[in-house]
Amino acid sequence: MRQTGRGGRRLVYGVHAVEELLLARPQEVHAVFVADVRLDGGLAQRLAAASLSPEKRPSKELDRLAAGGRHQGVVALVGEYPYQTLEELLGGWSAVEAGDQPAAPAGPIVVLDQVQDPRNLGAVARSAWALGSAGLVLPRRRSAQVTAAAVRTSAGATEHLPICRVVNLVRGLEEMSAAGWWLVGATGRGGDPPEALDLADRVALVLGSEARGLRPSTERRCDLRVSIPMVGGLDSLNVSVAAGILLAEAARQRRRGQ
Repeated sequence: MRQTGRGGRRLVYGVHAVEELLLARPQEVHAVFVADVRLDGGLAQRLAAASLSPEKRPSKELDRLAAGGRHQGVVALVGEYPYQTLEELLGGWSAVEAGDQPAAPAGPIVVLDQVQDPRNLGAVARSAWALGSAGLVLPRRRSAQVTAAAVRTSAGATEHLPICRVVNLVRGLEEMSAAGWWLVGATGRGGDPPEALDLADRVALVLGSEARGLRPSTERRCDLRVSIPMVGGLDSLNVSVAAGILLAEAARQRRRGQ
């Protein structure tokens, strides 16, 4: 087991999630436990690149570690999740805009208002990373955090995507607005269709939970509102689906602008 000297630890499980963890921050991985799985392909290569030897453990022990989650016979022990500050997140976007970080994405930031299911958080993070989002903002309280379940649902995208936590979400939105960001709140009805808005430049997409949507205090702080047109009988979409649709439209607009 690798010793790092860090106090906090967390678990990451699932083959793809552990592969992405080893790719994103191998130096923070303390140990990788495996049951009866074949270590070939990407996982074996990334373990070797990180100079880590997997430790064999009974499947029941991995079941206990994963607390019932689908671990696929692979569980990693890693340091605390490295949340960014809002200043770091906005500064990273500005560096991309200035051309100082050309390899990083410069798409919208996604803000989640009290989305409490870690699987929804993971699914949003997966879409955000795949579609070029610059990062994700979460409130510290009454919100899902980056747990093992969120990491697995994201297929390891949480290990690449900058994720920030703020104490007060409305205050965080005010800071983003003062820094020149347009705040676009996703609502069930009454907003503009996605293609009618400019989502390509300094935009934060603000989404609420499926049950309640955006809180009134959050929605009031938004500059614009967007609603996804639906022709079926449903009133709303899962937050991760809505995020994916809006991020895809933002990516389309960026491609068109380029």
